[in-house]
Amino acid sequence: MITRVIGLETEYGLAYDAGSTRPQTTEEVARRLFAPVVEWGRSTNVFLLNGSRLYLDVGSHPEVATAECVDPLELLEQDRAGVLTLARLVSTAEDSLRSEGLEGKIHLFRNNVDSAGNSFGCHENYLIPRRLEYRRLTEQLLPFLVTRQLLSGAGHVAKTEDGPRLVLSQRAEHMWEGVSASSTRSRPMINTRDEPHADAERFRRLHVIVGDTNMAEGSTLLKTVSTSLVLSLLETARVMPSWAIANPVKALRDISRDATGSTLVTLADGRTVTALQIQEYFLEAASAHAAAEGIAEGLVAEVLGLWRLTLDAWAGGDLDAVKGTLDFAAKRELLTRYAERQDLALDDPRVARLELAYHDVAPGAGLRESLEARGLLRRFTDPARVEAAQDTPPSGTRAQLRSRFLAAARGAGVEHQVDWLHLKLTQDPGRTVLLPDPFATSDAAAESLIDELLG
Repeated sequence: MITRVIGLETEYGLAYDAGSTRPQTTEEVARRLFAPVVEWGRSTNVFLLNGSRLYLDVGSHPEVATAECVDPLELLEQDRAGVLTLARLVSTAEDSLRSEGLEGKIHLFRNNVDSAGNSFGCHENYLIPRRLEYRRLTEQLLPFLVTRQLLSGAGHVAKTEDGPRLVLSQRAEHMWEGVSASSTRSRPMINTRDEPHADAERFRRLHVIVGDTNMAEGSTLLKTVSTSLVLSLLETARVMPSWAIANPVKALRDISRDATGSTLVTLADGRTVTALQIQEYFLEAASAHAAAEGIAEGLVAEVLGLWRLTLDAWAGGDLDAVKGTLDFAAKRELLTRYAERQDLALDDPRVARLELAYHDVAPGAGLRESLEARGLLRRFTDPARVEAAQDTPPSGTRAQLRSRFLAAARGAGVEHQVDWLHLKLTQDPGRTVLLPDPFATSDAAAESLIDELLG
């Protein structure tokens, strides 16, 4: 298995259907949603016992940043545990509303666009060595990311000059640069702001913000593991052919709008290739690298097989082979069949409601669990492990120390603060413990502090 720390930051859309009762603004609903968090954490920005971060982001978007993970399956569990945490906050908030005679319904969406055209993201974080030539790495990675939507696009019904169309990516129309230090003003595909959340002499954090938020666990798994494999390949000194794209933003949007895999992409050297050809190269190169490194087994082998199956499906013009595994294929099947059955256009409000239901994770509102139960969407995680992951940190990283410190400090009733790097007692800031190694599961200073709190 690849040894790399990976984390996901997922922003959620929030909406409120008041029904016949008094309306609530999104800000009011967000405050009510986070009221229990503020009560015990005295903030809307807290770390949870599993080592993850829960906070209310700009624009009243609830956000969960998973703890550091080295096992891709544990990353899936932690990501899904964040959904459970937010879903329970939704239930509590709706109970609060009902106590005031308000029978409205809160909706929580794992998607990337709202009805006003605003976009919010799912950011991926990959730990990479500081020694790498960062510019070369990002330049070589960008063609893979531009075409990666063939693997993990979440799909979206978009309005175009030619009428409604199901496009590949929800984020594609909201990206404006390939690589940049900005994250909101220009929305690059790779954010270069240098915040490693680790020993800056050894590590750097690659911050990818072009990806869609996925509902299908297969899409998340394929997205993160394929990217980690490509990074592992690029971290070698091997000389690789250039797939630099002349206009990455245009290519990203063209591929999304075309949604066939055969979209023509102009490279910086003047050649013209298809999106599928670029992905084919990276799959073959990553497969050969994994075999050479002795990691082409277990989960890596399964992901490489899914990657192959997906590209073959695009090449054959038939996504049936992956419609139960990947978001775009699953959503296309769901929406087009519904529209045909009801004799509706894709831009009909009823189709729009069905698309939103696909992304809704509020209790009793969404479709994911129903689709999984009926065998229409493959689930890779075990429900019991996801339930436990709400309070259990992933293995193999400093999240275990953060979790133990949080449990000990809260059990002792001691004021404390944590972030990705630090454990701190509020009343004794001199006792701050620094954890610069994301792979560290033990630390003498942290152990001493935890033992002291446990009494």
